[in-house]
Amino acid sequence: MAEIVQLLASPVHRYEGRPADGPAPAPPDELVEEIRIRADLGIVGDRYFGRPAHRDASVTVIARESLPPGADLRQVRRNVLVAGIEVDDLVGTVLVLDSGDGPVRLRVNRRAHPCAWMDVAIGPGAWRALRGKGGVRCRPLDDGVLRVGPVQATVLR
Repeated sequence: MAEIVQLLASPVHRYEGRPADGPAPAPPDELVEEIRIRADLGIVGDRYFGRPAHRDASVTVIARESLPPGADLRQVRRNVLVAGIEVDDLVGTVLVLDSGDGPVRLRVNRRAHPCAWMDVAIGPGAWRALRGKGGVRCRPLDDGVLRVGPVQATVLR
């Protein structure tokens, strides 16, 4: 069964400047049990919420199966970590997630490519390991709530 493993809504950018300088500190409450999503705006409280340049990519989803051992959303800076859903090949579809509060449709617009920060945040070789499986960038089509735990997942082609 599909599952939402982790959710991240962070008000800060942690990877600015050069990777050699290291990331900015993580806020203590960026991993959450639920996120509120607003259609065409993103995740309430997230650093990309309502920013016009990020509307088509305001919610990012990655599969746990793609992550190196020990890595989580704090390192890869995606919003939704799922298990049991192969998200990397869903570009051009609508991913519908329902964790119990009604369906939330996400238009999958493009892949989320990893950056050189992954070698700093996770460890040497992580950037290369995540190439082609760094998750997807989505535009939310509905207002709704997603929660950690079991999730019904449907793909509309």
